Amino acid sequence: MKAAVFYGPGVVKVEEKAVPSINHDEVLIRVMAAGVCGTDIHIYDGAKGASECSPPVVLGHEFAGIVEAVGENVTHVKVGDHVTVDPSIMCGKCYACKMGKPHFCETYSATGVTYDGGFAELAKAKEEQVYVLQPEVSFEEAAMCEPLGCCVHGIGRAHIKTGDTVLIIGGGTIGLIMVQLARLAGAATVIVSEPVEAKHSMALKLGADYVVDPLKKTPAQLIEEIELREINVTIECVGQKQTMLDALQYVGNGGHVLLFGLTAPDCEIPLKPYEIFQKEITITASYVNPFSHYKAVHLVNTGKLKLSELISDRLLLDDIDSVFQIRGKNGKMMVYPNPAYTQ
Repeated sequence: MKAAVFYGPGVVKVEEKAVPSINHDEVLIRVMAAGVCGTDIHIYDGAKGASECSPPVVLGHEFAGIVEAVGENVTHVKVGDHVTVDPSIMCGKCYACKMGKPHFCETYSATGVTYDGGFAELAKAKEEQVYVLQPEVSFEEAAMCEPLGCCVHGIGRAHIKTGDTVLIIGGGTIGLIMVQLARLAGAATVIVSEPVEAKHSMALKLGADYVVDPLKKTPAQLIEEIELREINVTIECVGQKQTMLDALQYVGNGGHVLLFGLTAPDCEIPLKPYEIFQKEITITASYVNPFSHYKAVHLVNTGKLKLSELISDRLLLDDIDSVFQIRGKNGKMMVYPNPAYTQ
């Protein structure tokens, strides 16, 4: 089979590999679509992912496809099923797992980071990682279940209440997923802060009530213009020092701040505890996708979200080098390892 193998910082080669052999509890999947995550870019550049990555390895932890074969003990998935994969692998035995916090598993690993993933014609996963999709769901939507699951976990930690005003900082793929989830969570008003004008119309199309260019007008000025009292929840989806500070600045009294964007490991921001105390702000973060992949699949299976609209670049496996040149600047990138197959 053909696969894109990561050999180390800046080196990915498309080459022939043996078809993965599956154990009694594993599923072999013909990969139809594989999303490119910012983590893939970070690993390519030499940074650490959510789990250890020891090259050579096939990256791609956001993928979906058709079941090609199943192990003898697999009971909930069958050949021909359309499936998506939760890449997270937890031991279930350590302190964190037993305390209901498996994403902090002491031996946490991931398909597409620690083990070969979806940038290949075929990939394998354990049965418990595999979720069945409705046949009418497109494979590219299905491949979005992994980032959607991370957002589902995050939106729960943002504590949006019915009738809230929510500010989402960043109109990229994650920000536009958060727009839709905030609306489903009961937000009465959703504002997106995004300096790239080309992204404004998509944010409005997907459910934002207002979009503001922060280089021309601050969210606080917009709030005053439209005569809203305050912002109840801010969700930061950029991962930059200034946008983190903006999230803290613009939230109102008793508000919640979700720092979702991934910063550089050495990024630091100044905090004034008295201001947090005075406004009674709750600051939280969100790490990977514990117990949320099924919820993401259910949202996709029931057609509650628009995800295909977020895809900007569609590439073949042979064009994998272009992924690391484009680097997601246009939106979500999607790789198609098996273009000859149809859904």
